[in-house]
Amino acid sequence: MADGKWTSLSFTLNTGDKIPAVGLGTWQSKPNEVRTAVCAALKAGYRHIDTALAYGNEKEVGEGIKDSGVPREEIWITTKLDNPWHKRVEEGITSSLTDLGVDYIDLYLIHWPCSTDPADESLLTAYEDWDFIDTWREMEKLPASGRVRNIGVSNFDQTQIHRLLRSGPKIIPAVNQVELHPNNPTHNLTKLCAEKGIHCTAYSVLGSTNSPLVKDQTLAGIAAKHGRSIQQVLLAWGLHHGYSVIPKSVTPARIEANFQVDGLVLEEDDIKALDVLPDRFKVCGDDWLPHKIFLDRDDKK
Repeated sequence: MADGKWTSLSFTLNTGDKIPAVGLGTWQSKPNEVRTAVCAALKAGYRHIDTALAYGNEKEVGEGIKDSGVPREEIWITTKLDNPWHKRVEEGITSSLTDLGVDYIDLYLIHWPCSTDPADESLLTAYEDWDFIDTWREMEKLPASGRVRNIGVSNFDQTQIHRLLRSGPKIIPAVNQVELHPNNPTHNLTKLCAEKGIHCTAYSVLGSTNSPLVKDQTLAGIAAKHGRSIQQVLLAWGLHHGYSVIPKSVTPARIEANFQVDGLVLEEDDIKALDVLPDRFKVCGDDWLPHKIFLDRDDKK
């Protein structure tokens, strides 16, 4: 975007709806902090809030939305179906709507391509008779109800995207929300999604807490050149690539600072340098799941 007006930018999904480019992520936000963070973000100008049933904070997110005084119709809300709810999609969306205190969700995602049996509290037992293809067929029923505007997926790599598309879906996912930052760029995955008309939302775009990225000298040099923070450069990197970004913070000052990316236009050499950073790490792995999810080694050096 030549003029760098990122905070007013939106990306048009394959449904025609427009998702705001910059949002607030709420993963790992501690209880009693989320409400304040969401309210602060909306008052600072954010219009995109991301949450999930698994985060256990949907009720607080809903309270923060109400506290802000911003009309519901001006806010894009994304939430997600948790793994043990894959056979209970209707119950899942009802639970989220109730906790958020809203009548509809702008974007509802399958949180992980892993259907687990809720009878096992360890979450280590996958259903033998059900997987994410079955879940997607249930998800496809939701837009007709008016309670969900768009449906999509999260943490799907190339293998799962290909498999879902080969299954003959009635609806192509509008979004794939995945971990994206210069140390986990997954260029092959994002290229595939772009080819299939699936928008990518970048979570952990800042690399999460204590990220090695904050010590990266290439990144620090680019930030110094532009007179911006490393965090703002990371957001601009994602936005330049056409991803919506959902940085997480619970500190009002940081929430506001993350939103002050307007006017930051990275040069071609900046983007090239960030795209080839040699180090690789993932914030969110799949070791806690009953089977591996990240099958494509798209994150190698």
